Amino acid sequence: MTTDLPAGLLTRELVDLSHGNTMALACVADTVVTLTAEAQLDDFMANYTKDIAKNKPLFVLSGGSNVLLPAHLNAIVLQPQMRGISLTAQTDSHVDIAVMAGENWHDLVVYTVSQGWYGLENLALIPGLTGAAPVQNIGAYGVQLEDCLQYVRAYHLPTQTWHHLTAADCEFGYRDSVFKRAPNTWLISCVGFRLHTDATKILASYGDVQTVAQRYAEQDDRTQPVPADIMQAIIDIRQQKLPNPKQLPNCGSFFQNPIIPQSHFIALQSTYPTIVGYAMPDAMIKVAAGWLIEQTGLKGGGIAPIVTHQQQALVLTNHAPYHATQDDVADAQRHIVNTVYEKFAIQLAREPVWVNADGSIGYDEHVV
Repeated sequence: MTTDLPAGLLTRELVDLSHGNTMALACVADTVVTLTAEAQLDDFMANYTKDIAKNKPLFVLSGGSNVLLPAHLNAIVLQPQMRGISLTAQTDSHVDIAVMAGENWHDLVVYTVSQGWYGLENLALIPGLTGAAPVQNIGAYGVQLEDCLQYVRAYHLPTQTWHHLTAADCEFGYRDSVFKRAPNTWLISCVGFRLHTDATKILASYGDVQTVAQRYAEQDDRTQPVPADIMQAIIDIRQQKLPNPKQLPNCGSFFQNPIIPQSHFIALQSTYPTIVGYAMPDAMIKVAAGWLIEQTGLKGGGIAPIVTHQQQALVLTNHAPYHATQDDVADAQRHIVNTVYEKFAIQLAREPVWVNADGSIGYDEHVV
């Protein structure tokens, strides 16, 4: 960039980010700025805007678990890594906590359950950092982040102002939020949650969660599972079905579960009676994308080196880590989307964020 950076900021040039994204795609960024305190962002932006016309665009990168990075990222990458968990309020029925953006998400879930603070246990083992969780409105096993979120503290980059956004302000949807729809506009520094303290209140209606959790309860001579059992059950199930990104690079669920009209689902059901779907409002059905892919014969297939996982067709894995590129991912995505559409007339949508070379987000790239 053309201006001097504030003292104390960790700034690096020509940074290899192939290890900074869980898909392990080859990527080199022009500049990476690591933020460990909110005040650093104020200082950085004050300097950045002195000569904004000559500066490279900004790109906000968290833990890299839900992004597809380009081979060359011609931008200034901002990495929010502020740390800290604070108890801000407590009653007989709930606690309020403030969690800084750089806290590891799974570690946060484990910590809250160990403290007797419940609500996040169904979201165990989702990779990434807390600051990125609201962007995607992460969800799993019947729970979405918005169910427990109270507020987000975020910096609005275009106006250089801090904002306190309520859950309503975040405009959450299925794997969606105002942050996702306005990429590189907001940098989240802190997330506030309200968690309950009732250990009898659990959600175990998805898949094998109830069965596995019940087994843990009985091992401790309890008749009913508690949140810790649910968390451990989900950890077990995810570890069995989903590859560890550190061992086999991936960015989690690659395709969203499509939501289709009930009439379309019923028509498919007559031909495919085992089709997996969940009722949604307004006579819509959420269909399991993994089931659709598996039925096409693409479980474990794709276009090398990017192929679906043998245990979970919803996950694309990289078998050429640190060498495979966005183009490889695009080829595999196009092949899978086309194959599913030809068989079911259902259009799959990509879940991870596609990042262009200038740091902008590509919504329509390689969508068939």
